[in-house]
Amino acid sequence: MSIWFKNLTVYSLAPGWRMTAAQVEEALAKHPLIPVNSASMQSQGWVPPAPGAGLVYSQGKQLLIALGIEQRMLPGSVVNQVLKEKAAALEQQQGFAPGRKQLRDLKDLVIDELRPRAFIRSRTVRAWIDFEHGWFIVDSSSPKLAEDLGTVLRADLGDLPAVPLDTKEAPSAAMTAWLATGSSPPMFLVQDDCELLADNPTKAAVRYARHSLDGPELKSLINGGKIVTRVGLGWRERLTLVLTDKLAIKRIRFIDISEDDAAAKKNDADAFDTDFTLMTGELSLLVGDLVAALGGAKPAA
Repeated sequence: MSIWFKNLTVYSLAPGWRMTAAQVEEALAKHPLIPVNSASMQSQGWVPPAPGAGLVYSQGKQLLIALGIEQRMLPGSVVNQVLKEKAAALEQQQGFAPGRKQLRDLKDLVIDELRPRAFIRSRTVRAWIDFEHGWFIVDSSSPKLAEDLGTVLRADLGDLPAVPLDTKEAPSAAMTAWLATGSSPPMFLVQDDCELLADNPTKAAVRYARHSLDGPELKSLINGGKIVTRVGLGWRERLTLVLTDKLAIKRIRFIDISEDDAAAKKNDADAFDTDFTLMTGELSLLVGDLVAALGGAKPAA
C-alpha cells in the first residue's frame, strides 16, 4: 500500500453536508491552475489529484482533490544587492541619499525587473473529503497552508462548512498525562521522542529524540511545570506519527512501506485505486482512534 498523506490537518464537516463528485468537479473546473506568468509572483488552481483523473478522484463517499501552486522565488539577498546598487546610483545622481519612500518605490522597481528571471517553485497540496466520517483533511502540517487551501475551496464551491477539529481534552494535557504516568492511550504506544515547553514567558524547551521517556528526569520536568507539546506515537503496530499540541498529525510513516515503493506506485493508476481505498480506511480509523483517545470531539458551536 502507498501512503501519500504524510501530515494531517483535520477539519470537522457539518453533519449532513454533501456534494457529489460531479458537483465538486464542475466547481473546480472553473479554477484550474494556470501557469504563473511574467507579470505575477504566484498562481494557484486545481490540478488532477490522481493519474488519469479529472480534478476530482472519487471512491464511494471519499473525494480526493489537489491544489497546484506555482510561485516565483526571488532570494532576498539578490533583491537587496540590486537595491543597494540602484540606491547608490540614485544618491550619486541626486546628491543625497534616497528617503524611505524612494527606497520603497525603488524596491518595487527592482522586483518588477527581476520577476521574469525568478525561478519557479511548483508544489501540489492534496485534500481529502471524507463524507462517510465527516472529515476534511489536508495533507499539510502548516495550519496556514491548510487554511489557504480551505479558503480557495470554499470560494470555488460556494460553501465549505468545515471547522478545525477540536477535542474535549486538550492534546497537550493528554500527552503530558501519558508521559507523567508512563501510560499510552488505547490503540497507541508512546515512543521515544517528545518535546516539553515551560508554561511561563521563557518558553524554555526540552527535546528528547530516540531517548527513553520512562525515566525520573522527564517526570521531574513535568512536575516542575513543563507541558508536553509533541510526542511520537505508534498506532496499532501499523504506522508511526508525531502528535502536536495543535492537534496536527505529522510524519506519518507506515511501518511496512518503503519510500521507494510508495513513490513508484503513486503514479500507477491501477495501484492508485487499491491504495486509495486502503489509505482512506486506515487514516479514517487513525483519526477516529485519536479523537477517542482525547475524549471525543467537541460538539460544533
